Amino acid sequence: METLLYSRMKSPVGPLLLGVSGPALVVLAFDCQMPEKVAGRPVTWQETPEATEPVRQQLEEYFAGTRRKFTMLLDLRGTDFQKRCWQELLRIPYGETRSYAEIARAMGSPNAYRAVGQANHYNPIAIVVPCHRVLAAGTALGGYGGGLPTKAFLLCLEGAEFQDDSAQGSQQKALSFI
Repeated sequence: METLLYSRMKSPVGPLLLGVSGPALVVLAFDCQMPEKVAGRPVTWQETPEATEPVRQQLEEYFAGTRRKFTMLLDLRGTDFQKRCWQELLRIPYGETRSYAEIARAMGSPNAYRAVGQANHYNPIAIVVPCHRVLAAGTALGGYGGGLPTKAFLLCLEGAEFQDDSAQGSQQKALSFI
């Protein structure tokens, strides 16, 4: 059984769980409960804030608006399709968005937009692997594991354009967090 080193950090979008294996980020999750499995494999957790300090520093810079690109090593764990999808997400520039269909086409699987949505759902490295930059048809927010206000906050932070698809205005709610 693998042991992942972890710490928790406060952020403008709530508490985050950071998990690393060696020098690479494996988990960045909104829910600070540590999963018993990562990519279907059992793991144990050892709290070691020093191991996650480089990740924490880059995230703090991102939330402060001074970092537009993450440079930490990533250990993406999932199916081949999921990893291809997550690699495509990493190509979306800061402040830009794509639709699920655009990601599917870029992957060479134009009819796999639903599968792209599922891969995004299982993305183990939130924010850094920017599934928040993927919108539903058009520019609607769609869904997000961290919640729509969090997705709207991240998109606003990056200056991305999106359609407010909630009754009261996700974009307005996101701005209230700042």
